[in-house]
Amino acid sequence: MTSEISPLGRCVVHCSRLPLYRTPFGAQPTRGYVDLSIDVHVNVDEIVLCYAYGLYSLSYSELRLQKSESVPDRWVGRLRLPAEPGLLFYWFCLRSSHEDIEAIVDPKYHELLYRKYEENRTYLYYVASWDGKDGEGKFAFSAPRVGVNEEKYPHAFQITVYEEGFTTPDWMKGATMYQIFPDRFFRGSDYSYEKMTETGTSRPERIFHEDWNEDVDIEGKPETGYLACDFYGGTLKGIAEKTDYLQSLNVDVVYLNPICEARSNHRYDTADYMNVDPILGGKDGYKSFSKTMHDSGIRYIVDGVFSHTGADSRYFNKYGRYGESGAYSAFADGENSRFASWYAFHRGENGAVEYDSWWGFPELPNVKEDDLSYREYILGENGVIARWLRGGASGVRLDVSDELPDSFLREMRKTVKQASDNQGLVLGEVWEEATSKISYGNYRDFAFGRTHDSVMGYPFRETLLSFLKGEIDARVWSLTMERYRENFPDQIYYCMMNLVSSHDVPRAITMLAGAPDPGDRALQKDLHLDKKVLGKASALMKLAFAVQIMYPGCPCIYYGDEIGMDGYRDPFNRRTYPWGKEEAWQKELLSDYQKLSGLRKNYPVLKGGDIRILYAKGDALVFERFADESGMDHFGRPIEGAKKVLCILNRSDKIKMQVRRDKDREIQVSLEPEDFSGAGQIDISEFSDGAAFSEQTVGPLSVSIIISR
Repeated sequence: MTSEISPLGRCVVHCSRLPLYRTPFGAQPTRGYVDLSIDVHVNVDEIVLCYAYGLYSLSYSELRLQKSESVPDRWVGRLRLPAEPGLLFYWFCLRSSHEDIEAIVDPKYHELLYRKYEENRTYLYYVASWDGKDGEGKFAFSAPRVGVNEEKYPHAFQITVYEEGFTTPDWMKGATMYQIFPDRFFRGSDYSYEKMTETGTSRPERIFHEDWNEDVDIEGKPETGYLACDFYGGTLKGIAEKTDYLQSLNVDVVYLNPICEARSNHRYDTADYMNVDPILGGKDGYKSFSKTMHDSGIRYIVDGVFSHTGADSRYFNKYGRYGESGAYSAFADGENSRFASWYAFHRGENGAVEYDSWWGFPELPNVKEDDLSYREYILGENGVIARWLRGGASGVRLDVSDELPDSFLREMRKTVKQASDNQGLVLGEVWEEATSKISYGNYRDFAFGRTHDSVMGYPFRETLLSFLKGEIDARVWSLTMERYRENFPDQIYYCMMNLVSSHDVPRAITMLAGAPDPGDRALQKDLHLDKKVLGKASALMKLAFAVQIMYPGCPCIYYGDEIGMDGYRDPFNRRTYPWGKEEAWQKELLSDYQKLSGLRKNYPVLKGGDIRILYAKGDALVFERFADESGMDHFGRPIEGAKKVLCILNRSDKIKMQVRRDKDREIQVSLEPEDFSGAGQIDISEFSDGAAFSEQTVGPLSVSIIISR
């Protein structure tokens, strides 16, 4: 990369993603070593590797590099990695005479240089650039700021140092996921409106929809207002009865939004961790569901909400709906409750009972995760987690992971592993880049092998949708994704939940082709995709899913995305699946989803193979998944079938692409005008006996997938 600070272009080069400059690649285990080098084609006296490492606090030190004995102008050094997991940030400092450094820097910037006049020394820094191809850096006048409370600019190069021996479940690596909001997926064959409404006897705020296709409630009852308490009667039996449908999408693992007893339809206000909500079928329905899923070969993970409970719960029991005294009455009335220590209460100025709650919502009182009786209840030998795993779940997704203490998360992972013969999964809800996530005044212990096996890929979603909407080009997409790949331990990266929609964000198709969010629920309710854009919307969803399928990690389908269900934020992203009412374009989209998901099932290289981005410019993106020369995947496992799969994607709706491989096997792309029509094409071709493609045409908003054996 050329830095504007210097007129000499690439006179100094370090590329963190190239083995010439950093070996091994990416995140590393504790107690290892990393060889670092930097090419300096100008006259300097000294190159210093500056670094800071740690997690809850950072230690700073320096290593003076030595000139290479074999490569001119190269400075080298070996860095021992810490014995404890955490972050290691590094950058380079060029130190020489004023004259030497000034010769590198454009004269208009000389006054910004850091100088030590008494020593005739001037410093120039070489730091990370998120725009640099292959992780190439750039010049800066000051050292990077990497402290928790600092502005994080200039950027430092990063090495994520994870626990030695850290592994994640092999069954999750590359698995195809399907997320289900249980109340809205499917009513079981034993459904009755009368049985559903019986659950409202003790909770009169509930609203029941007899018509499955009726739109979601946004008002609630007059006496309560909106409480997300409208129900349609979807059940666990209903999900189990759709296993054939899930198998047609080649689903390996289902992620269920909360199923524990609760007042609301989303159930993030847990009322009883030990009881499956009766409206979903209760414990008997859960046992039947678990057996059916096991028999069908589909794993499932459950949603765990441990930063708060519901105010209407057996633990807090604010409304007295449970027989046992809860924490609320223990504080308010002096009653005895075994849950009293779980919550933080105080009296307001007028003497009213007040308590800590999640983001100020009184219906979601916060728990004290450091309370040992709470930890025993959740994480003990016969606690909530152990029971779920013994009951058939393959893991747990942790709601708001970044609001749980690191010590709780570390104990959680140990509990999951002990209760599952080390096969259970811990998936965390983390919205930002998890390796350097900061919350509550610290870098968090999320991606270092001690807490999570995987996290939700919201950065993946943001980057992919931005590319498909034309907000960024293919180059920015590739640089961003390569930076994530560099920072994450591969054990996590291949388990990453790569989503484009979820229950907490607008539907992907609405983001890609819908009208701007009006910000008002009454207006959101009546906004749907314009029929004029259905073809383009469908094509964009196919491109999104093609990238999900082709890219390392776990492609996740949020129920209904496969038929283009639309909707803005909650509750419109949680509408019922329209069984039997799918339109022709939705059936076609579903067919393409099934075709694409079948690639993961039929070609294991897409689950565990390495990735190489071959071309990323403008609207054109070309990358491949591949086995090594011995036919092994990234983790040294033999790959059956195809050893290479190439993805050629055309984001534009105005051009078609001619993609060729030249005599040096480099990708060349030429563009011709052509307007989009139809709903986008997915072209899949296969070559055998080591043959490879030489030329391919890809139309507007289309993708070509080329499989080589």
